[in-house]
Amino acid sequence: MIVFAWVCLACAAVPAALYLWNTVLFREPPPLPHEEGADAPAWPRISVLIPARNEEFGIAACLESVLASQRVALEIIVLDDDSTDRTAEIVREIAAKDLQQRPEAAPRLRLEPAPPLPDGWCGKQAACFALSKLATRDVLTFLDADVRLEPDALVRMALFLDRSGAALVSGFPRQETGTLLEKLLIPLIHWLLLCWLPLGSMRRSRWPAFGAGCGQWFMTTRAAYDAVGGHSAVRASLHDGLTLPRAYRRVGFRTDLCDATRLATCRMYRSAGGVWFGLAKNAREGLAATAQIGFWTAVLLCGQVLPYALLGEYAGRCAAHEMPGMEGPTPEIEAHIASDHQCSQVLAATCLLAALPRLHAAWRFRQSWLGAVLHPLGVLLLLAVQWYSVLCAVLGKPAGWKGRPHPRLSSGS
Repeated sequence: MIVFAWVCLACAAVPAALYLWNTVLFREPPPLPHEEGADAPAWPRISVLIPARNEEFGIAACLESVLASQRVALEIIVLDDDSTDRTAEIVREIAAKDLQQRPEAAPRLRLEPAPPLPDGWCGKQAACFALSKLATRDVLTFLDADVRLEPDALVRMALFLDRSGAALVSGFPRQETGTLLEKLLIPLIHWLLLCWLPLGSMRRSRWPAFGAGCGQWFMTTRAAYDAVGGHSAVRASLHDGLTLPRAYRRVGFRTDLCDATRLATCRMYRSAGGVWFGLAKNAREGLAATAQIGFWTAVLLCGQVLPYALLGEYAGRCAAHEMPGMEGPTPEIEAHIASDHQCSQVLAATCLLAALPRLHAAWRFRQSWLGAVLHPLGVLLLLAVQWYSVLCAVLGKPAGWKGRPHPRLSSGS
């Protein structure tokens, strides 16, 4: 058992050490310069591209936040992707209001209808690709309709794109959570990123496996986007947070990411069912990939879940050894007692190393403390979602999203 305890310690220590180093590298976009007047840099001209399918609960807050952006020349295009709710109506109302407030200026916001969804395409990737064809600026930012930006977010992200030397950059917003399942699972986005992706190697290398981002907010140059083929390069993907940066890297571009906790906020899902099926839809392109699911299950169970259960058992054993009536044990019993104490100490260290990154992430990224305290349960649920996705794929029923089948099914393959 002591060997297994040391294995658990290693499975917790490696991601904890990487998390510690990554927190130094995972920074906000650079602050804005203070130049004014003739010496001030020109405002970046940015096309903000928002695919929207049944987004009536968040689209107004998203657009109002983007329209409040400072020091950028905006073009905002919303693609109404066959919405059946009030999404299009809300966008029109906000566009009319903005034009009324700025009667002498050119319109900044317009609504466009989505073209028919081609076979084999994910709805979001098709919408983003269509938006790119409508945009007129040299800097494109793809923004989910449930994201809200701070006034300086776009200009600082444009500065990050310019200074990083990357062709595609991504910001990780602060994730708002409401239901218990949200609090347990959504904060693991930051935890998985910083515990398992070596950011230093990512920035030094163009290796596609190091490509990662947050699909809620991307920014890129048009030239690089067109060279990659844009979202057509990931047309069947449901997880552009991984696949789009990897597409850029495959053709030789660098990608980068940043901490957008203080620049953007997002409420991804609003129900337990939304969380479960939303994470399951893209799991097969992440942890639940066929070649990875076994490895991740073993590592996460050993490093993040089992030590907590085993620690209780071994702490109980050690307490029993201290009870009266244990005088004069044989050498065999003494060895057993020493082994139990050693296992208890190693497991306690493992639990501490597993907990510290999660607690630090809750503080730094303004996450739920309840979710951090229940971290082992969150990891168990994460693995359950991954295996659910595997099962759906094995049964020939991969998860779709927002009323559309999985692209593989829609293409008839």
